[in-house]
Amino acid sequence: MNKYNMDQFISETKQEDKGEGLFELETPRILEINLEDQIWAKMGSMISYLGDMKFKREGLLEHGIGKVFKKALSGEGTSLMKVTGKGKLYLADQGKTIKILQLQGESISINGNDLLAFEKQLNWDIKLMRRVAGLLSGGLFNIKMEGTGMVAFTTHHEPLTLAVEPGKPVYTDPNATVAWSGHLQPEFVTDVSLKTFFGRGSGESIQMKFEGNGFVVVQPFEEIYPSEKS
Repeated sequence: MNKYNMDQFISETKQEDKGEGLFELETPRILEINLEDQIWAKMGSMISYLGDMKFKREGLLEHGIGKVFKKALSGEGTSLMKVTGKGKLYLADQGKTIKILQLQGESISINGNDLLAFEKQLNWDIKLMRRVAGLLSGGLFNIKMEGTGMVAFTTHHEPLTLAVEPGKPVYTDPNATVAWSGHLQPEFVTDVSLKTFFGRGSGESIQMKFEGNGFVVVQPFEEIYPSEKS
């Protein structure tokens, strides 16, 4: 249906309580957080809220001096906001598709640009991957999340998860790589012979190589980071 009367439109698009807990998808591109205490979210991702909440930009020393140095080195690390209070919080990021993971003592590395929100009890650390021998021009870095709790991340359109098996390495375009098993240690490799086949056209001979046992998540879109737009 493309045309609605007023009541039909409200009925079709109204908010619904799904009873799925702290994080739930109100739509594939809007995350509803049923806040009872505190969560961390990507700065600028809030589109609406109901209830009594306070929003505070991540303090310089909020997560320790080590992360401050890493964020400075990564150039454009994800800015976080701390949300405290009680009510319903709605987050979105440029219309990207949202996925929710319930970690149960596991770990996952997520591209810093794709992290949307996470529970406060999860441990996290910034892993610098911005420049490898001067080969990458993008602001590429990732955040390793581990522990027990929920984390939400975004992808352009529907993601694809590829299995990484011993002896069968998986190669990906860094700009299309969203997340991977926390214990995997990706390498950056170059192959000039793939220059016209792999990637968007700048840094196209650079690939991420995943070896071991785990998975890697890619999206059907090559993210252009701020430093690559200039």
